[in-house]
Amino acid sequence: MGRDLLASRELAWRLMIRDISAKYRQSFLGIFWAIIPPILMAVGFTLAQGGGVVNIGATDLPYPAYVMFSMTLWQTFVEALNGPPQAVTAAKMMLSRIKFPREALIIAKLGEVFFNFGIKLILIVGLFIWYKIPVTWSVFLAPVALIHLVLLGTFFGLLLAPLGALYQDFSMGLTLITGFWLFLTPVVYPIPNNGIFSTIVNLNPVTPLLVTTRELATTGVISDPQGFWVVSLIAIVGLLLAWIIYRLAMPYVVERMSS
Repeated sequence: MGRDLLASRELAWRLMIRDISAKYRQSFLGIFWAIIPPILMAVGFTLAQGGGVVNIGATDLPYPAYVMFSMTLWQTFVEALNGPPQAVTAAKMMLSRIKFPREALIIAKLGEVFFNFGIKLILIVGLFIWYKIPVTWSVFLAPVALIHLVLLGTFFGLLLAPLGALYQDFSMGLTLITGFWLFLTPVVYPIPNNGIFSTIVNLNPVTPLLVTTRELATTGVISDPQGFWVVSLIAIVGLLLAWIIYRLAMPYVVERMSS
């Protein structure tokens, strides 16, 4: 496994460059598409809160900054989740004709996820400057929590990748699920303190990773370190298991696609 991972580096780099170029080449707004969704989301919810349509409650940051920052983290998680199924589905022809380390597809998508986050980082820096958010030493630890968030998304995505290549239902279902999942994650609201909804939000595995990343980058006070490390461990071990399943399943998937 390790040998295939190392052997896939050059191909993964070429695939990543190809995919990023193809994604933005014929777009008028180009890389700005990476930051438009969180801005629109922040505008929408800020207007709704200001008009009294929704009552979000107090947040650690100015509300527009809270939503934009949280949305960039959520988008990064969703990109990591969708990456493996999309990569395997898009490479059907290549998989059936050429023998190469299958890990290259996943690494290329991971590279694309971090490239897109690099673009979003411009928005985050702008938020810190505009809202005069104080920077503490803990901001340097935020990338560690972000990587754990990406690992969790990749874990789920890698599990779904073989089936997603065979059945379109999975890719269509993922869009619906992530849309619903967003509202169970404290992206546009703080974590509720009581009630059934609070239990659901706290059981959501994305919650501790997303919230810890946000807290490390802003307040520097981690509200749920135990939850963060438990989910991080699940993400790392789960990713290793999903990698093994992916390697075992891909020969059968390629055989089914070729028949």
